[in-house]
Amino acid sequence: MLNSTNTLNKKLTEPAHDIRYLLARGYSISAAIRFVSDHYRLTESERHILVRVVRPPEVATVRREKQLACADINGRDVLIDGYNVLITVESMLKNENLWLGDDGFIRDTRGVFRNYNNTDATYKAVDKMLSFLSEYSVRSVNILLDTQMSKSGQLARYIDNRFHIYSLNGSARTSRHVDFDLKNAGVGVVVATADGVVIDAVQEVIDIAACLMERDGIEAMRIL
Repeated sequence: MLNSTNTLNKKLTEPAHDIRYLLARGYSISAAIRFVSDHYRLTESERHILVRVVRPPEVATVRREKQLACADINGRDVLIDGYNVLITVESMLKNENLWLGDDGFIRDTRGVFRNYNNTDATYKAVDKMLSFLSEYSVRSVNILLDTQMSKSGQLARYIDNRFHIYSLNGSARTSRHVDFDLKNAGVGVVVATADGVVIDAVQEVIDIAACLMERDGIEAMRIL
């Protein structure tokens, strides 16, 4: 597994370098990735990794400036992009490859969002996330789950019932417009997500998966 992962990482290094070169010169990310991936004859899964990891340099810089250190959530209100965070934490618990994006945020590459179902791994990811939040004196924690996801209401109720165990003040709820709610979180609210569209629209962001990986000594894959 390790050898195959290292081989994949090396295989993507040169394509990523070429894509970054094109992005720095104004090419769109979709065009740059398609052109370079076709040139190197990359598989769909390899292209997907590049889509998740490579970012235009100016975008990466701005996003990094918004990212808070883990301890910076002390005394703050935190609004969490529920499935975005939980799916990544679940991947971490399953020892699946996680990639560090050019913008400094951790992303998985499973592409399971639309077909995601609650499993034992989901509930373990919930406890992992809530345990991390309980280590800091956060003022409140609110978690948003996409209504269109299977059994999102059931998961919201489960999370709500776990809040008191970790002495957290807040709630979990479903929403038909999670991205909109996150983008309009309000002044002073820290948003927890690795969704680039949301990051671009808010002022302060925390990457909970990155914090957990740092705490547990887990290294993300990187394309240099």
